Amino acid sequence: MERRSFLRGAVIGTSVTAFGGTLWRGAAYAAPAQPGAGPYGALGSPDANGLRLPSGFSSRVIARSGQKVGSTAYTWHNAPDGGACYADGTGWIYVSNSEINPSGGAGAVRFSSTGAITGAYRILSSTRQNCAGGKTPWNTWLSCEEVDRGYVYETDPWGVKAAVRRDAMGRFKHEAAAADPVRRTIYLTEDVTDGCFYRFTPTTWGDLSAGRLEVLKMGSGTSGPVTWATVPDPSGASTATRNQVSGAKRFTGGEGCYYADDTCWFTTKGDNRVWQYNAAAQTIELAYDDSLVSGTAPLTGVDNVTGTSSGDLFVAEDGGNMEICVITPDDVVAPFLRIDGQSGSEITGPAFSPDGKRLYFSSQRGTSGSSSGGITYEVTGPFRS
Repeated sequence: MERRSFLRGAVIGTSVTAFGGTLWRGAAYAAPAQPGAGPYGALGSPDANGLRLPSGFSSRVIARSGQKVGSTAYTWHNAPDGGACYADGTGWIYVSNSEINPSGGAGAVRFSSTGAITGAYRILSSTRQNCAGGKTPWNTWLSCEEVDRGYVYETDPWGVKAAVRRDAMGRFKHEAAAADPVRRTIYLTEDVTDGCFYRFTPTTWGDLSAGRLEVLKMGSGTSGPVTWATVPDPSGASTATRNQVSGAKRFTGGEGCYYADDTCWFTTKGDNRVWQYNAAAQTIELAYDDSLVSGTAPLTGVDNVTGTSSGDLFVAEDGGNMEICVITPDDVVAPFLRIDGQSGSEITGPAFSPDGKRLYFSSQRGTSGSSSGGITYEVTGPFRS
């Protein structure tokens, strides 16, 4: 079978050098002309917040762990992790998990149409090590516990409705979730060295109280057709979910997960790969693999991932040189931003405002290297639409 390029379906068969690294792609593509600079140009000097950004972009700090958010009464949580944005009238809301154990949970910040902070509040409490998660089409936030036999909690970004534990989505070391509204299913990653890739299909779309949990199966290798098999006991009471189905595909540390246009992209930190699952064709292949890169890899420590309407993927680094890298539809991989002086941290929770003009994310441990040192940022500028 033909292998396909990860964003636009070009036939893969040759390699070219891009930003110091070799990426597999179709022969029709040309190598970028300027190593080190992506579609937004080279990174500038650190700004007042320690961020290196392309020309035309600026940053501000919106929250710090242990401190009040703006003029609100809410104290921002420690170890901010996975996040998402929601339209709120003419403004929007950014939700953020807290990856501490115990007392993880999640909080939210509300913005006006001008970007002014108008509120902040807790939306989930008394849970454990809430790492990543995912946004649903019906505008709830799935907050995932990254602990053995952890749960998924469905939360209200407005903080009005009580959070609900969704047992049917399985008990395992959850990482991220991504909803596929076409097939009416939700993809789930598992953060262990021999983890699996799952999908949960609710009995009724929009109601996660009941449904079928399945695990991906495929032959050896990194590309080809896949099948799905039902996990007999999603509770994992006697046998871990990843060990209940013979032939389940193993992934080394599942991390971020993002769906768009019949494709679910997810990352694995153990081998520094970005995968793409073609939901229409039911095939899987590699989108990025640093072992195939000649020279210095432009992206290391892959973690949370999000995307834009332009087809760009933004992948946050866990450690490395603290970058968010962009992967473009024509297979360019390059840094979009870098945080200086925070090598003991990781970048988490990238998410765009509904209009695509602002990017939110956190440095989970900030300059202190401690969970109490988290910093949440906003970057504004001419993002590609």
